[in-house]
Amino acid sequence: MKGTRILISAPTRGVYEDVIVHGTPKPGTCMEMVPATEPIGGIFEYAAYGTQGASGDKFVTADGNRKCVAVLLERDQDASIYSDAYVDGDRGRVYFPAMGEELNMLVANQSGTGDSFAIADELMIDDGTGTLLAVSSPEAAPFTVRETVAALTADAWVRCRFNGEAGA
Repeated sequence: MKGTRILISAPTRGVYEDVIVHGTPKPGTCMEMVPATEPIGGIFEYAAYGTQGASGDKFVTADGNRKCVAVLLERDQDASIYSDAYVDGDRGRVYFPAMGEELNMLVANQSGTGDSFAIADELMIDDGTGTLLAVSSPEAAPFTVRETVAALTADAWVRCRFNGEAGA
């Protein structure tokens, strides 16, 4: 992890959006709009990537699917830090990064794998958690590791570069 914020790049080139957070994700998680849900006061509800589809539903995703990437940021309005999880219904912000921007992304500890990462390893988005995983036959690998990471024993924030949605 570089610094203490999710968004590392400055100046920023992406787009911010205020959201209502569904569930209890932590900053650095990839999010998606909750389908078929009307906005409240013009603000849409977002949940962790891949948590909103039912079997046979058009919203079902899979690990590494090519989709729009929105990253949950820390709650500046109440001085929370990057490791503070949201509470269901909180107001928050997501960031749609531009290609080449750097972020501290939440990478999943895959039980029993002892994943470690080297600089330039590619990561895909995990369906159902919105965290990042080692690449395994994805449609897209939207993030590249920018630091050496020892074998994970818990989910951790890792310095990453955004490759773009079509980064496979």
